[in-house]
Amino acid sequence: MTDAIGFIGLGVMGEPICRNLLRKSGRKLLAFDLAVEPLARIVADGAVAANSVADVVGGSDITFLCLPSAKHVLSAFEGGILPAVRRGQIVVDLGTSEVGMTREFARQLAEKGALWIDAPIARTRQAAQDGTLSVMVGATSAQFSQVEPLIRHFATDVTLCGGTGAGQITKILNNMVLFETVNALAEAVAVAKRSGVEPKLLLETLSKGSADSFALRNHGMKAIVPNEYPLRAFSTEYAMKDLTYALELGRQTGVNMRGAALIRTIFEEAIESGMGDAYFPVIARLLEPGK
Repeated sequence: MTDAIGFIGLGVMGEPICRNLLRKSGRKLLAFDLAVEPLARIVADGAVAANSVADVVGGSDITFLCLPSAKHVLSAFEGGILPAVRRGQIVVDLGTSEVGMTREFARQLAEKGALWIDAPIARTRQAAQDGTLSVMVGATSAQFSQVEPLIRHFATDVTLCGGTGAGQITKILNNMVLFETVNALAEAVAVAKRSGVEPKLLLETLSKGSADSFALRNHGMKAIVPNEYPLRAFSTEYAMKDLTYALELGRQTGVNMRGAALIRTIFEEAIESGMGDAYFPVIARLLEPGK
């Protein structure tokens, strides 16, 4: 064992998470990303650049992944993690991935004496920078105790949700509720505008009552009200991916998720309208006059 931390994926969330681990853990950190710029910034902060996924896994005893989708995780798993992993090593997936795939990865690593732990993150890019994320972990109690101290370098809320896959299930359902709430906010703002009530006043007032929520104070006030939907944020395409996972869970458990199915239709309309790369509360624009 090397006592080094590995980190793969330095995107919008991954880079600040990696930086918090580097600064707070006091341990050597090996980092890898296909993009040159974020890797260079992390190296400037004191990390060591790796040449590949396999190099990260080979040089660390615990490796964190923060990749944008299941297909990226699958590529990293097959192309570097599985061939290089060794007995006693831990791989922690911070992204949101399909539950069945998560459990299959855990099974394959277990055959080699290693651990795959699902620990998807929640909250905003600012929370990633501040080290105040919420993390939902799928693991045994013993496994959780091995990774919790490191996770707390970038998260203030760390919840053991159950065995392998339970972290993913919890995060997927978290996102499903978020998407439906954001759509309700978009509709409320659209009606307010057309009825002579100022949207900012509406949401500020709702925040003082039973309609208050994280989504209202963040996605509503910071995106829908100013009509700002940046490209380097959680896009409609990524939201659709997570919603698909939720609908699949509904199918598997026999739950008719009518609200989630409606949001899928709305996301499809936004993507077809050219808004797939924009921050997902952009669905509010579908309610603008003429749309």
